[in-house]
Amino acid sequence: MNELAIVIPVYNEAENIRTAIERIEARLTVPHAIYLVYDMDGDTTLPAARAAAADFRAPVVFLKNKYGRGVLNAIKTGLDEADAPLLIVTMADLSDPPEVMNRMVETANAERADVVCASRYMAGGRQYGGLRLKSLFSRLAGISLHRLTGIPTHDISNSFKLYRRTMLDALTIESRGGFEIGMEITVKAFIAGYTVSEVPTTWRDRQAGQSRFKLWAWLPLYLRWYWYCISHKRTRHVR
Repeated sequence: MNELAIVIPVYNEAENIRTAIERIEARLTVPHAIYLVYDMDGDTTLPAARAAAADFRAPVVFLKNKYGRGVLNAIKTGLDEADAPLLIVTMADLSDPPEVMNRMVETANAERADVVCASRYMAGGRQYGGLRLKSLFSRLAGISLHRLTGIPTHDISNSFKLYRRTMLDALTIESRGGFEIGMEITVKAFIAGYTVSEVPTTWRDRQAGQSRFKLWAWLPLYLRWYWYCISHKRTRHVR
């Protein structure tokens, strides 16, 4: 078993997938496997990824979404099926820098962290591009929740996160929309007394393909977990 599993939900990412995996392979030093989770057999990502897979040292595992279409179900499938003590969710759109994964794993090991958030809004973090309104909401949510509750991340909404398998197995996922699943897991882990940490990252908007983020449809779902964090008292987790 590898120490780390990289979970990548994909949807017609033929333009990006080879470069995404090449960057991971070039910059990630931790033994790992890559799990590509797709909705349909006709996804354009698949032939491009299969053609490239033989060129990489790490195994590339193809998982068909078992819960139904959509990014939420793809992430859930990957988190369920990936076989490793540590898991990182990242995207195929080249927005997340793979070298940050090394520091995420180092932090998880050094601090015995159960969640490590890649943060655009802490000291050293950066964000380039993207919708201004989406960026504003994300920044306000992250910084205000950190100050109001003490949750140890300034970037609660970023999907680029590391999770410990034992922590995931103890949580029940209730999200029903999309990328808010990362916020739910982090908030529930914090409330339950698990260790949450963060490292700085630099996010850049995608250059090819189409984003699957649905701001107005998903905003109420993010707000649900924002208020959940504020309204629930943190407990002490015993390892």
